[in-house]
Amino acid sequence: MRKLSYFIACSVDGFIGGPDGDATAMMSYVDEEFLQFLVTEYPETLPTQGRRMLGVDDLPGKRFDTVIQGRASYDLALKEGITSPYAHLREYVASRTLGESPDPNVEIVADDVVGKVRELKAEDSALDIYLCGGSRLAGELIDEIDELIVKTYPIVLGTGMPMFGAAFTVSPFALESTRTFGNGAVVRTYSRERRRAAADVRPERLTHGR
Repeated sequence: MRKLSYFIACSVDGFIGGPDGDATAMMSYVDEEFLQFLVTEYPETLPTQGRRMLGVDDLPGKRFDTVIQGRASYDLALKEGITSPYAHLREYVASRTLGESPDPNVEIVADDVVGKVRELKAEDSALDIYLCGGSRLAGELIDEIDELIVKTYPIVLGTGMPMFGAAFTVSPFALESTRTFGNGAVVRTYSRERRRAAADVRPERLTHGR
């Protein structure tokens, strides 16, 4: 069973963009050191156009062979006239309103996106699935996410689009690694903690404070 990894950039206060989803304020922190990290460790997460500009479009798959994103995230590319932002991967866009796909490499998932992700996770592949965003889709798929890779930039937005556009829920994750950069960015990797349950709560914790 392969993993669904939510690879996302956010502010210190947990927003992935402004109220309209604009994340350009974070782009100024992608300096040479950080870009080299992305190219070396997560080359598939760079859009195809960016890979070509950097001369790394021929890099083989390292982590992911499939990407899924929401309509709002996909619209950012469409506004630039790009119909297949991740042409080097199999692309899925979750949308009930987009209708027919504007590109042969992009498959629209109009219904049961959870079922589609489970189907993709069950495929026989050594590579994982990249959840590109956005907020609503991440909230809908929160129970299917196996790994969080959070790129936190040293800015505070105050308000905006949260990492998860979901109702209140508690989903435990375990910190696996932390990497810091000279520009102040921090990349944390978490894996889902699946064994935590009510049985793990010790009696003394229930009586504490009485």
